[in-house]
Amino acid sequence: MDNVVAVRLIGFVGWLLDLYSWVIIAAALITWVSPDPRNPIVVFLRRATEPVLEPVRRLLPPWRTAGLDLSPVIVLIAIQFVQRVVLPSLY
Repeated sequence: MDNVVAVRLIGFVGWLLDLYSWVIIAAALITWVSPDPRNPIVVFLRRATEPVLEPVRRLLPPWRTAGLDLSPVIVLIAIQFVQRVVLPSLY
């Protein structure tokens, strides 16, 4: 019975990571259109993604300031690594 619970928990974590990936993609896309910062969707996307993206931005080299923010790409790659390598090894 414990094995079934563990498998479902791992599946749920994978599902949450999928959902968070889409939130990061939406947040990255919305920055291209200069949205109203008071829009509830924009507020939600920033609150949901900035705690993860900001530390990654601080680790990036200064050339990032040229208008190219690679932090969403790096976080998405990390999520893919967890989903494809870490979670399957837990089964």
